[in-house]
Amino acid sequence: MAAATLRVAGVLQVPGDKSISHRSLMFGALATGRSRVRGLLQSADVIATADSLRAMGWTIPPLASEMVIDGCGMRPRDGGADAALPCANSGTTARLMSGIASAQRVSSVLDGDASLRTRPMRRVSEPLEAMGARFEWLGTEGRVPMRITGGALRSIDWTLGVASAQVKSAILLAGLCSGTPVRVTEPLETRDHTERFLRAAGASIHVQGRAVTLGATERLNPVDVEVPGDPSSAAFFAALAAGAGEGSLVLQGVLLNPRRTGFLRVLERMGAVVHVESARESAGEPVGDLVVRGSSLRGTSIEPDEVPSLIDEVPVLAVLAALAEGETTVAGAEELRVKESDRIATVVSNLRACGVDAEERPDGLVVRGPSRVQDASIVTHGDHRIAMAFGILGALTGRDLRIDDPACVNVSFPSFWPDLARVTR
Repeated sequence: MAAATLRVAGVLQVPGDKSISHRSLMFGALATGRSRVRGLLQSADVIATADSLRAMGWTIPPLASEMVIDGCGMRPRDGGADAALPCANSGTTARLMSGIASAQRVSSVLDGDASLRTRPMRRVSEPLEAMGARFEWLGTEGRVPMRITGGALRSIDWTLGVASAQVKSAILLAGLCSGTPVRVTEPLETRDHTERFLRAAGASIHVQGRAVTLGATERLNPVDVEVPGDPSSAAFFAALAAGAGEGSLVLQGVLLNPRRTGFLRVLERMGAVVHVESARESAGEPVGDLVVRGSSLRGTSIEPDEVPSLIDEVPVLAVLAALAEGETTVAGAEELRVKESDRIATVVSNLRACGVDAEERPDGLVVRGPSRVQDASIVTHGDHRIAMAFGILGALTGRDLRIDDPACVNVSFPSFWPDLARVTR
C-alpha cells in the first residue's frame, strides 16, 4: 500500500560512502607518498578514524571534501607511550584499527562510547592473537576498552566463523603492516573494499571465490580516490521513492558495488522501479545515478545468502514492508543484534509502537502489511539507521513519529533531515 498522499521529486547527492571514507584515510596514511581524496564523508565515525590514525603517529589534515594525505608508511612510530585511539561509536574504526595496531611497535588502547563498549571484539582479537598480537581487556572481557601490544607477526590461514568484512579487513591490515602473508576465507562473500584498495595501492593480493590471499608487501603506493555516494545512505531515499504515491528521485553518483546493493534487488522484488543511469567507474568501484519510483508494493523474503549485501539496509526495508501487501521475512541476519543497537529488537519494538504487525525471530524478523501506521514515540538507542528508517516511515505515512535522538544521524548522514524535507515538500 503506497502512501498516495506523498509526492517526491528531486535530485540528491548522498554523502560519501562511509566504508570507503574510512579506508581512504587509512590507505592514504599507510602509503608512502601523497594521496588525494575527494568527496570524503565528514561524519562522526570517519572523524574517529582520523583521530585514531593521528594518535598512532600519522599526519592526517583536517577533514575536508578535498584533501591531501602525505603518507609515511606502515609503521610511523618506533616505541614510546601507549597510543590512545578514540573510536567513539565506530565499530569499523575499532576493528580495522585493531589490525593496524597489531603490527605496530607501540601499544595502543582502543576505547569508545557506551554503545561501542557493548559490541563484540573477540571475533577480531582471536585471529590477531593467533598472529602474535597481545590483547588486554581493560573493562568487560571481549569488549573495548582494550590494550593491543603489537610487533612482529606470523603468517596465518584463517577461516572466519562469521561473515564480517571488518574482521577480514583487520587480518589483511595486520598482515599488510607487518609484511606478513595472510589468507582469509569467509563463509559468505562480504564487502570487498579493502581488497580493492590493496590492489589499487599495488599490494600483492589474490582473490579466489571466498578466499583472499595477501602476499608480503613492503610498500604501498599512494592512492587518488573520489569517494562515491554511500549506498547505505541512498537506501533511505530509494525506499522513500519506492513507497511514495507519486514522483521519482534521482540519487547521483552512488556506489554500485554488487556486494553493497542487495537492497536494490529487494526493492525491485517488492515492486519498485529502479534504473541506473550514467554508469561509470571510480577508483576501481562501479558508480552510477539511481532513478527510483514507486509502485504497488508487495512483501518478499530476504534469505541468509542475501544478508551480507544489505545488512545495513534491513531497518529501512522493514519499515517499508509495513506498507507492502503481504508478509516480509528476513532470515540469517543475527549480526543485526550486535550493531549500534540490537536492530532486530529495536526495529520490531518501534514498528509495534506504530501499530504494525511485526515479530522478532532469533536471526531476523517478520512484518505483515499493509498496516495503518499510528503516531508513536520512536526509541532509537542512539542508532542512526533506526532514526533514519523511522524518519522515512513518518514521511511516507504523514504520521507523527517522534524520534528521541534525531541528531544521531550525524554518525553517517549529517544532512539527512534537511534532505528529507527538501525532496518531500
